[in-house]
Amino acid sequence: MQHRPSKQGSAKRLQAAWLALGLLLGLLVGAAAKANWDFGVIIQNAQKRYGNNLGVAKGRIEAWDELIQANQGKPEKELLTTVNRFFNRQFRFSDDSRNWRQNDYWATPVEALMKGAGDCEDYSIAKYFTLRRLGIPSEKLRITYVKALKYNQAHMVLTYYASPGAEPLVLDNLIGEIRPASQRKDLLPVYAFNAEGLYMPGAGAGKKGDAKKLSRWQDLLKKMRAEGFDIGEG
Repeated sequence: MQHRPSKQGSAKRLQAAWLALGLLLGLLVGAAAKANWDFGVIIQNAQKRYGNNLGVAKGRIEAWDELIQANQGKPEKELLTTVNRFFNRQFRFSDDSRNWRQNDYWATPVEALMKGAGDCEDYSIAKYFTLRRLGIPSEKLRITYVKALKYNQAHMVLTYYASPGAEPLVLDNLIGEIRPASQRKDLLPVYAFNAEGLYMPGAGAGKKGDAKKLSRWQDLLKKMRAEGFDIGEG
């Protein structure tokens, strides 16, 4: 179905929507507390699961570990650029029906690195957990569902708020450059979440959305713990 988004809201309306979403999410606490990830154990668990099929994916997982070790303590804006570039290069885009033979599957970073491919959720999830591991506070990060107006379809990005009321920066697999939300007129925010809940634009401050909508997120956290990640409680 063709869709012409040229008359979708103005830049000011888009920016206001992003800002409102950020304010609603200001008190969220993420699941991925800065913890000691033992990549030796993580790789061992991956080898048990995938056996000889792990192959070149082991190198991708080791490169992820090296990125984390090499970037401890660096400024947040530098971390955003490094992590965004890393996963945009490590993954090729592949939808869930091709990758997982399912309509909607949220892969862990290890699963996506194993495939070397993922969809928008997989890019956003991998970036989120990596930035949390590098010390960026959860209240600055939002996994955000948007409508990609150009394609007239749902999309997911990672957004970063330097402060609760700041205009967010958008980390996306569609456009490699990190841009302020006001420069992403092709995206319309729908809702955002992390481990603590789901927040909707227009909902009362601090009001959570339907917790059932977080079931895939909770499943993702369980899978990551089973892989050997210390990510706290969901």
